[in-house]
Amino acid sequence: MNNFSQQNVEGTQSNLNSSSSSNNSITSVSSVARSLLPTRRRLRLDPSNKLFFPYEPGKQVKSAIKIKNTSKSHVAFKFQTTAPKSCFMRPPGAILAPGESLIATVFKFVEHPENNEKPLLEQKSKVKFKIMSLKVKGPMDYVPEMFEEQKDQVAIEQILRVIFLDVERPSTALDKLNRRLAEAEAELESRKKPAENIGPRIIGEGLVIDEWKERRERYLARQQVEGVDSA
Repeated sequence: MNNFSQQNVEGTQSNLNSSSSSNNSITSVSSVARSLLPTRRRLRLDPSNKLFFPYEPGKQVKSAIKIKNTSKSHVAFKFQTTAPKSCFMRPPGAILAPGESLIATVFKFVEHPENNEKPLLEQKSKVKFKIMSLKVKGPMDYVPEMFEEQKDQVAIEQILRVIFLDVERPSTALDKLNRRLAEAEAELESRKKPAENIGPRIIGEGLVIDEWKERRERYLARQQVEGVDSA
């Protein structure tokens, strides 16, 4: 009887060990499967994987890309390029609220071809751009250091390749680029305009500054200075 009981205990223990090993294997396989899944994108880009530039050797040319936050959280994005000496972005990064979008302008200096060879237009250039994203807690000032401080949370949204367009040959891509650049300029001008003064401005917590009082004080101060100068 005792031998029978001991055999049952040993059998039960063996089954438990087997079950535990199986569960560990399933967990391990699941974690590997998750790591192989593509990262869910936080941004929608237009164009999605290319940057089109007009081909004008010896000049600084422009491209434009629309970036939209399609997630439910605030998202910071940042540009990087393999050619920082000849390219720059405006803005180089920003924070977008859920559903918010902007049009970024990309500037590039086009070198003259070597040995006066005519390049193959509408072909991929060696220059690449990378757009990275980072989920943030809410509205805040954009600082590029946040990507380094939270690099384990940074996702690569897309690698963008450069494609040159022949400015002497009309094309749908060139027309779309010109429209997008015009939209980018209009968007930039609208951001430059000061916000309309609607009521008092709240500064900090509980501190209210009356705009009209501020203006009157500045006016009186200017009058006093002018009076001193005339005397």
